Amino acid sequence: MTYCVGLMLDRGLVLMSDTRTNSGVDNISVFRKMYHWNVPGDRMIAVMTAGNLATTQAVVSQLEERTKAPDERDNSLLKAPTMFQVATEIGKLLRTTIEGRQSANGEKGKGRFTASMIVAGQIAGMEPRLFMVYPEGNFIEASWDTPFFQIGETKYGRPIILRGYDRDMSFEDAVKLLMVSFDSTLKANLSVGLPLDVMVIERDGFAPKHEHRVSLDDPYFNAISSSWGDALKNAFHSLPDYSFYSE
Repeated sequence: MTYCVGLMLDRGLVLMSDTRTNSGVDNISVFRKMYHWNVPGDRMIAVMTAGNLATTQAVVSQLEERTKAPDERDNSLLKAPTMFQVATEIGKLLRTTIEGRQSANGEKGKGRFTASMIVAGQIAGMEPRLFMVYPEGNFIEASWDTPFFQIGETKYGRPIILRGYDRDMSFEDAVKLLMVSFDSTLKANLSVGLPLDVMVIERDGFAPKHEHRVSLDDPYFNAISSSWGDALKNAFHSLPDYSFYSE
C-alpha cells in the first residue's frame, strides 16, 4: 500500500510520500514514490505515485524517455506550456500503460495493474497547480475548496489535515501537519511505512525549497509521534465525563 499527500498553500506546495511496497507481510521493500524535474527559472514539476509498482515505474520511465541514449532524451514535461497539459500527458501515459498491461494478461490482469498519481508544480508566469490523476487517465485539480489530495491509504490521515489545515500556514507548520497525518496512518496500517519523503515547492522558486527523507531514527518525526500521542491522551481526559445517570 501507499500514502501520499499533496497540499496547496498560499506560499506554494508541500508533498509527502511513504516508500513502502509489499506483496504480503514477508515481502516488504522500499521504493521511492516521489519524483521531480525542474528547469531553473522556468518550471518545477513533481509526481507522486500509488498503486502497482511496475505500472508506476513504467510511466515514470516513459516520462523520462529512458530508452534513449542520454544525449537524445526528450522529457515532454519540460516542454508542455501549462501544468494542465502536463497532467494531460501523464494521464494519457498512465491510461495507456494500464490498458497495455491488463490486455497482455487477459482476464487475470483485470484490476491488477491500476495506479493513480498526484501531479504538482508551477510553470513561469502561472500559478502553482495540483492535480490528482486517476487510472482512467482523467484528473481533477485542487482548489481552495479542496486544497489537498491524497492517494493510497487515505482514511486514517485525512481527519488530521481537515482539522489542522490553513491556507496561509507556514511551510514548517504544513510539514508538521503532514507528519502527524502520516504518523496516524503508520500507527493504523502496517502497509504504509518509513522512510518518508518530503518536498516543499515555493511559489516562483522553480526548484525544491526543501527535500528531506524521514528515516526510522529521525529525531523530529519521533518527537512528533510521541508528543502527538501524549496530546491526544491529555485532550481525551480533559473532555467532560460521561455519566450513566441522567440529572
